[in-house]
Amino acid sequence: MNEVAIHPAPDFAPDAPSPEEAAWAAIRANLRRRCGPRTFDGWLKPIVLAGLDDDSGTVRLTLPSDFMAQWVETHFADQLLAAWRAMLPQVRTVLITAGAPTVRGGSVELAAEPESPDPDEVAAEPTADDSAPAAADERGTPLEPRFTFESFVVGKANEVAYNAARTLAEGGRVGFNPLFLHGGTGLGKTHLMHAIGREHLRRNARSRVIYMSAEKFMYEFVGAMRAKDTHSFKARLRSADLLMIDDVQFISGKDSTQEEFFHTMNEIISAGRRLVITADRSPQDLDGIESRILSRLGGGLVADVNPADFELRLNILLKKLEDMPQAHVPQEVVMFLARRISASVRELEGALNRVVAYAMLSGRSIDMDFTQETLADLLRATQRRITIDEIQRRVSDHYRIKQAEMSSARRAREVARPRQVAMYLAKQLTPRSLPEIGRRFGGRDHTTVIHAVRQIEKLRQTDAELDADVRLLIRQLEG
Repeated sequence: MNEVAIHPAPDFAPDAPSPEEAAWAAIRANLRRRCGPRTFDGWLKPIVLAGLDDDSGTVRLTLPSDFMAQWVETHFADQLLAAWRAMLPQVRTVLITAGAPTVRGGSVELAAEPESPDPDEVAAEPTADDSAPAAADERGTPLEPRFTFESFVVGKANEVAYNAARTLAEGGRVGFNPLFLHGGTGLGKTHLMHAIGREHLRRNARSRVIYMSAEKFMYEFVGAMRAKDTHSFKARLRSADLLMIDDVQFISGKDSTQEEFFHTMNEIISAGRRLVITADRSPQDLDGIESRILSRLGGGLVADVNPADFELRLNILLKKLEDMPQAHVPQEVVMFLARRISASVRELEGALNRVVAYAMLSGRSIDMDFTQETLADLLRATQRRITIDEIQRRVSDHYRIKQAEMSSARRAREVARPRQVAMYLAKQLTPRSLPEIGRRFGGRDHTTVIHAVRQIEKLRQTDAELDADVRLLIRQLEG
């Protein structure tokens, strides 16, 4: 049975609203005035206040469906957080889900059995077959229901991380511990961690799983030291069958926290329990982390989650559309989103949610014009900044010449033609002026750049091989 947080009854009259309820009523009224009745009634009115955790400062809001929760999180998360902080300064986080997760001290916990269950709570629970998945009882688990292995789209950029995560979650003997996942923001590390936790619970109904960010690890440890109760903190974490710590880079430079983190790692690994750590960089690139911790992290399996390529981004969109039977998105729009939104999977999914939601709210059909109009700000913000140096490097690799040749005085054909291609691409794909481009190619005059651009434009009309080279280079540079 999963661990359930039971809050004490308030010390005011039962019919009087709690401070968080009063704050939420004021926030809802303000949102209705600012957003208008149509948007409010369609998306914000169904939000239910699930509770406020005083220890972590986390407000939990729930919606009827995953789709609505994703849409509200994408478009109103910042506004909701600002509104809550204005009403209740102690609020630090707003959690928007389609379920009702339990938050305890900023961490997420699942245990075999609660220490002292409420008799009424136990009596109210429906009986379940012992063979049912442990994660089926969502009331006590904070793991996001959407984040499963089945909903994770696998490609070349993440297949090693996915296979390692699945192997660890399925139990049995593994040849690595810990599992260290690293990659940029919004690429799927958190998805894999939640999937590991849910699968582990499904296979091990009485396991104890703890998931928390490294920042919360630090806050809880410091709080335990101040309360002179570090024993409880250590016992709770070190007894976990599966411990998952997210974004370990946040304990950089925190000596006392790193000391406790190191001993917790050692205890978990020595006891043969599972440990999963994530960060935005590989262990070797983490600054301000003790060498003995880095050695431990590097001693397990290090798997990177790379930015999704075009094929993976396209498959992610197609997978997501399977869960949106009411949405009619033309293929050209799907292809456009896969090409243009390349920074992160989170932004990609958010862009699709936004297009579909705006179409539903406005009653318009989805086409290219509507998509570009709806995502105008996002498309401007995410437009890839291609540099001349990147162009020179990519062209040099393609034609198998040294990058230094881009600035050399050599005029041999095997060097001059790639240089002209690079100048052409610099003119087409960067905002740099002709004189700026010339200076980056060995201090050449802007007329040389003009000649190169015109020459490549002319050759593309008659030389199919050169045209194919240029098209391939553009695709590679635009991601």
